[in-house]
Amino acid sequence: MPILEIKNLTHTYGIGTPFQRSAVEDVSFSIEEGEFLGVIGHTGSGKSTLIQHLNGLLRPTSGQILLEGKDIWAEPKKIRAVRFQVGLVFQYPEYQLFEETVYKDIAYGPSNQGKTGDALNRSVREAARLVGVRDDQLEKSPFELSGGQKRRVALAGVLAMEPKVLVLDEPTAGLDPAGRENLMANIREYHRLKGATIVLVSHSMDEIARNADRILVMKSARILMSGTPSEVFARGAELLSAGLDVPQVTRIAMALREKGVPVDPAVYTAEELEAQLQALRGGAPC
Repeated sequence: MPILEIKNLTHTYGIGTPFQRSAVEDVSFSIEEGEFLGVIGHTGSGKSTLIQHLNGLLRPTSGQILLEGKDIWAEPKKIRAVRFQVGLVFQYPEYQLFEETVYKDIAYGPSNQGKTGDALNRSVREAARLVGVRDDQLEKSPFELSGGQKRRVALAGVLAMEPKVLVLDEPTAGLDPAGRENLMANIREYHRLKGATIVLVSHSMDEIARNADRILVMKSARILMSGTPSEVFARGAELLSAGLDVPQVTRIAMALREKGVPVDPAVYTAEELEAQLQALRGGAPC
């Protein structure tokens, strides 16, 4: 059974007004337990509206969201419990920090779950370690930290609740390259250690390509395509014509293909492309 199943989801804003529009329209897909799903699409494609349904922040105009086979809106009064199981980290989450210390900020979520004493302390400190927040930073004000460190604190606050599904909306937006890679390394480590399901929304095709098991492509409120990175980037020309991007390595492979070099245009890592070029050279280094 999928951990999350989205059935014929539609969300329409401004119903009955001249501004009525569907941000998500008749979308259906499932997410397997432990899967790392990437979601891509240009601005306005429906990505953010879609993921806000996964933990009940938005209620469908029509359709269903099933968590472990149960409609999350079957008992509306229990929707808060769903949000503990499906943790959502918004873009620029550091703007939501508000407590006096880093420790208290990370502890806020698990405290609301009912954790106290040693159990709360363990959750806070484990989450802090997972994202690279040092013990000596826990008693500092979060507002003394750098932007990247604040981002880690905000992420730790969600991880401390130990959600079954972690939904990340552009988690590396605004960070420098080193900061982006460090944060993604923390997320990969959490995925490896906990076996949690990850849903990553990103504009960076390289980021999605390096991390996702499967990719969902949104366009104009609907799913344009879905598949493994190789399956999706094999349709690179279609992605580009839809106003989307492809990883830099895929662009290079496509350009080489157009010039008559018989490489697979679906490659998306430098290692894959290098291996193919070496094979064409009879195994000699490129």
